[in-house]
Amino acid sequence: MTTSAGTQFVVPTGWTARVAGHKVTLAPPEAGSQVVLVDIQASTPDEAVAQAWKAYAPARTWPLQVASDASPRDDWDQIRAYDYETSANDKRSVDAVAYRRGEQYTVVIFDMANDVGEKRASQLRAISDRLLPRGYRRESFAGRKAHPLDAARVDAIKGFVEHARKAYDVPGIAIGLIDHGKVVFAGGFGVREINKPAPVDADTLFMIASNTKALTTLMLAREVDQKKFRWNTPVVEVMPAFKLGDAATTTQVQMRHLICACTGMPRQDMEWLLNSRDATPETVMKALSGMQPTSRFGELFQYSNLMAAAAGYIGGHVLYPDLELGAAYDLAMQKQVFDPLGMTLTTFDDDKALLGNHATPHGFDVDGHTAIVAMGINDSIRAARPAGAAWSSVNDMLHYVRMELADGLLPDGKRYVSKEALRERRKPNVALGTTASYGMGLIVDRTWGVPVVHHGGDLAGFHSDMIWLPDQNVGAVILTNADAGGAIRGPFQRRLLEVLFDGKPLAQGDIDAGVKNMKAQIAAERKRLTVPADPAAVARLADRYRNPAVGSIQVDRSGKDVQFNFGAWHSDMASRRNDDGSLSFVPISPGTYDFEFVVSGTADSRKLVLRDGQHEYIYDEVK
Repeated sequence: MTTSAGTQFVVPTGWTARVAGHKVTLAPPEAGSQVVLVDIQASTPDEAVAQAWKAYAPARTWPLQVASDASPRDDWDQIRAYDYETSANDKRSVDAVAYRRGEQYTVVIFDMANDVGEKRASQLRAISDRLLPRGYRRESFAGRKAHPLDAARVDAIKGFVEHARKAYDVPGIAIGLIDHGKVVFAGGFGVREINKPAPVDADTLFMIASNTKALTTLMLAREVDQKKFRWNTPVVEVMPAFKLGDAATTTQVQMRHLICACTGMPRQDMEWLLNSRDATPETVMKALSGMQPTSRFGELFQYSNLMAAAAGYIGGHVLYPDLELGAAYDLAMQKQVFDPLGMTLTTFDDDKALLGNHATPHGFDVDGHTAIVAMGINDSIRAARPAGAAWSSVNDMLHYVRMELADGLLPDGKRYVSKEALRERRKPNVALGTTASYGMGLIVDRTWGVPVVHHGGDLAGFHSDMIWLPDQNVGAVILTNADAGGAIRGPFQRRLLEVLFDGKPLAQGDIDAGVKNMKAQIAAERKRLTVPADPAAVARLADRYRNPAVGSIQVDRSGKDVQFNFGAWHSDMASRRNDDGSLSFVPISPGTYDFEFVVSGTADSRKLVLRDGQHEYIYDEVK
């Protein structure tokens, strides 16, 4: 569709569009959430946004937390984003973006309940994907011949990475580039740990987080070739004990669906991040039996680490049914993936990785300074390790990417995995916006007209991506040891495409605008926090809390400081008075920012409330 000013947009499947003059309201099936597009003539983006709010909801006001300019693209002259402050008890997120072309603005207001926003994130991405000016067609590299990655082009990529690393204050980055089977660069920038001289190199180990998923499905592809099962074999035929909270979904799940993000099972990461003290592969599999879908099978992209963990454990169990699930998976990955590909450094053994050439994770402290992230929070993934616990290096990951580009052949020409089983992992299972799809632990993105296969990985202080262009026989790997590194991955992919196809120089603008936005976000959030926590607020806390799904919290007080101890890891806490009068405690140790605990209950029965996008966990005081 188009707005009254001609701005192009899409209406996601299942949504309704209501047009009223210069305003379009897009509504999902769930009531109380909407995306509103308003065409405005204005002299500034701030004025345009103010007018858009009057057109949408003049009686509603949300405090503005931060406004920042994004790098212009898609023929827009200016893009400015506005993040509004909401309280945890509001259970919603409110944002606006002003797009300007000439003197004409289209303002998009996202006013979404959190549960709807998380569930329909891929559809929200679809709206943003195709928000284009009148008559504009996005740059496409389809049909263009890629340049070889010669020394000059490799240097351009290296220079971009080093600039981005310094701009985002990332201590260390390792990258690798491969062109037609030849590694044209593999090396590092910066250091493994702040204030220490040891440099990052191509053999430095990083936690690769969710990039582990594609390695897990590669193991399954080998088993398909070995006729252990078919991709469309029901999981209950392979492991009869497999059970989800919904019986109908349980019977629908085939082996191909375990890492497809398409089953309707929502993200429930809090349960393994916070309750990892006694977690095992067996408890992870048992936890699946309590999971309920929040969308129909195949309807929406919903990412599930626990389902991905099940994929690995089931695959390992098929090969080694007499071993404990974790041991069977580890052995299967070693024999089916790491050894045949020559990934000699890749491991799930944290102790082994930490004894050698490894990167230390980093994040920002509460004031925005780079600091070391304690490894405890990353240890939480071990019980669900097929979803994201592998350590690997650029050199090892390039072995994997080269095999993908060779359609399953090893460098000596030997067939490692069939082309059919390998490529099945890339076939779309569910849409991810309008230009990308999710297969089995792999994303295929056609935003720029050529298929780019990739997947990212995110843990505290470790952010990475692996990328390959099958039609151009080019691949890349980027591994970073700081949370800010996550903001470099998208521009890195874009810069690779720019160098290959002489594309418009957008990547550098993304870095420059991203750094400014990140600093503004940190400063805005810092203003809301009381550090150390307000003593009167701390006095309202019990000494210990428990929730059956997410475990226990021990409240430790030391002088003016207060810590929440979750067993496997802990964090210093700040207090925050919210606009609705509620009181929250927020972790402020580096790498632990995505949690908010709202004080609730009474003096006789104190409680804390924790929420993710689609779940609410109430901690009760333990007396």
